[in-house]
Amino acid sequence: METWTLSLLLLSLHGAAAVIHSMKYFDTASSGLPNFPEYVIVGLVDELQIVHYDSNTRRAEPKQDWMIRVREEDPEYWKRQTELYFIYQQVSKDNIEEAKQRFNQTGGVHIYQRMGGCEWDDETNKVVRGFYQHGFDGEDFISFDMKTGTWIAPKQQAFISKHMWDQNKAQTAQINHYLTQICREWLKIFVKYGSSSLMRTELPLVSLLQKSPSSPVCCHATGFYPDRASLFWRKDGEELHEDVDHGEILHNHDGTFQMSVDLNLSSVPAEDWRRYECVFQLSGVEKNIVTRLDEAVIRTNAEKPNDMTINTTTIIIIIIIIAAVVVLVLAVGGFMAYKKRKDKDSQTNVKTPLNPSPPMSESGSECSSTEGVNSSKPLMS
Repeated sequence: METWTLSLLLLSLHGAAAVIHSMKYFDTASSGLPNFPEYVIVGLVDELQIVHYDSNTRRAEPKQDWMIRVREEDPEYWKRQTELYFIYQQVSKDNIEEAKQRFNQTGGVHIYQRMGGCEWDDETNKVVRGFYQHGFDGEDFISFDMKTGTWIAPKQQAFISKHMWDQNKAQTAQINHYLTQICREWLKIFVKYGSSSLMRTELPLVSLLQKSPSSPVCCHATGFYPDRASLFWRKDGEELHEDVDHGEILHNHDGTFQMSVDLNLSSVPAEDWRRYECVFQLSGVEKNIVTRLDEAVIRTNAEKPNDMTINTTTIIIIIIIIAAVVVLVLAVGGFMAYKKRKDKDSQTNVKTPLNPSPPMSESGSECSSTEGVNSSKPLMS
């Protein structure tokens, strides 16, 4: 699901002062995958993980200290999340079996993914994007189109689900309400709780790396936050668009981010290197980090062969491992049932449900509740 990864890891800017905040819930159900939980669900706010549950621990756990405020305002919050996630763990088993049947598959490794959430503009107070998608074995399976209120099925095996869900107007209204209203209100609450962390800025360590004298020079920035950043090469003050290869923004284990951009110097004379420089820009920070191309500061595999702390090969391995984990864990929304809470939000005076994650897609016409589905039937049936 490469397109998901690309879209999920990019946040747009709206004007000079506005910030686009995001909330995403991802879950992954797997079969035939050793040493990995059969079910994992995570929630992210502004790409920072706030909750985790898996089939091994069977416990919903906060991943940020500031999420303690949820318990203070709702003592049953984490217990309720654990109970609901356990239900969806059971449903996920049926889901993946149903998917395997539709694709006429039996053994082997299979992964069923779901994702849901929204992006909110804190200046206009509007949802600029909502997403609610399903995938199987790394490819898009079915997704909800907010503009038309219908489901998009790129796979023939998803036509059954599309036909059923397009006819379910109550479910369509429920999902649309979540994407445009509920997700936004919970996102505003979480941003308020975690403002000291979510609104911080951290500058990166920028290094120039090169595998061999004939390889492209990699400008690598790591340890920055937030991910609203850009990294590019320029020559004589002008940004380059040719002979450059931009990498994706990737997560670091500490909640910060890393990215890289390669420059092909095969046709550049050595005396012209001084005309090139790598530029890192971070949203909210006026001063850029500029690293001039200088052979003396480039780290290569040839130097310090016994030093395994920083070299191009090590960086590439780290990036591959992190990317693999992100793609595997980035899964598709919590789809939890939600109820309406009596307490009003202090800022918006809008009632919010007990659970912030997206509602589950209904499995059939007999599941008619508009407050979520606790059925054990597969979502794809």
